[in-house]
Amino acid sequence: MVLVINCGSSSLKFAVMDMAAQRPVLSGLADRLGLDEAVISFTHNGERVSHALPHPDHRAAMQALIDYLQAQGLMARIAAVGHRVVHGGEAFKASSLIDANVMAEIETCVRLAPLHNPAHLIGIRHALEFFPDLPQVAAFDTAFHQTMPEHAYLYAVPMELYREHGVRRYGFHGSSYRFALREAARILAKPAAELNLVCAHLGNGASVAAIRAGQSVDTSMGLTPLEGLVMGTRSGDIDPGLFSHLADDMDMSVQQTTAMLNQQSGLLGLSELSSDCRELEQAQAEGHAGARRALEKFCYQLAKHIAGQLVAAGKIDALIFTGGIGENSAWVRQRSIEWLAPLGFALDLAANQLCTRGQGGFIHAEGRVPVLVIHANEEWMIALDTAQLAHIS
Repeated sequence: MVLVINCGSSSLKFAVMDMAAQRPVLSGLADRLGLDEAVISFTHNGERVSHALPHPDHRAAMQALIDYLQAQGLMARIAAVGHRVVHGGEAFKASSLIDANVMAEIETCVRLAPLHNPAHLIGIRHALEFFPDLPQVAAFDTAFHQTMPEHAYLYAVPMELYREHGVRRYGFHGSSYRFALREAARILAKPAAELNLVCAHLGNGASVAAIRAGQSVDTSMGLTPLEGLVMGTRSGDIDPGLFSHLADDMDMSVQQTTAMLNQQSGLLGLSELSSDCRELEQAQAEGHAGARRALEKFCYQLAKHIAGQLVAAGKIDALIFTGGIGENSAWVRQRSIEWLAPLGFALDLAANQLCTRGQGGFIHAEGRVPVLVIHANEEWMIALDTAQLAHIS
């Protein structure tokens, strides 16, 4: 079995994957770390249990996880640990066994992902402490996109910024896209290396990627996960001149504007109500103007980026929706495809309505560009990489 860990600044998400059965036997989340109301929950054998953490930090969460694994008789069956790491820069084109050099490279990438990589390092260090004898693997969100060509990853800024400071587009959600590619190959009965796809990973964080011949050739996120689509609390694409405009008009610092764009914008900022797509869809149905405004912008921006990624992908085998919103919001899929009608997209509305709560499949109208809903499983891809690098059958 492989333990998969996704450590955030105030959370620790985990899953124990049975590689033979190809399914999770345990999953859970330690949330609100750093606050008095920190809690950890476990889902095992169809039952969910939660309890407070007396010491609300990552180490206490890891200790609670170890205690639970031991109590359930799972501890001795863990053969390796896989870690999600958001940013690997240009150093990693695939997942890697963690050693001192890998840790140093993850540290180097902190400047590129200051909100993510420090938390991942905390999780890795605690896991190395609690599992000192097990192989541990880092799976990088950025690795899948290292096949992007120069014309896709470069910004039109002085080349010195790229050569000396790594300023370029990196892309994220790599594990999700890899799983979607793998599933699409199975469903379409075509080798992954021959597939051309546009894939939309839609959740609180959201992006679109173009896949040509089984490789990423472009994506909507850039240097950071802020670029691209409208997201839960992130703005997506904005005019960079906004920074100087707000500095002049409102005396806002770079740090204040960056925080606003990451934490107070997106669906939350537009709706003035919520960052949760489910809440907004309900509010829209009840006539809330802000919810309607936010969802319309979300779908419009999504459709524009999907259309743009068709340039990179070429003639596609399918458009894929995945991620929490992509899998579960029939309304978002329908509205986005309506914007794309001039490009030959149309949905089978009944099939679209059926694809929620883990139900995937084709949702396009007969004779139109194939559109496919795939349930995201980033944990499985991380576990698979970990098992392969640790030589676990």
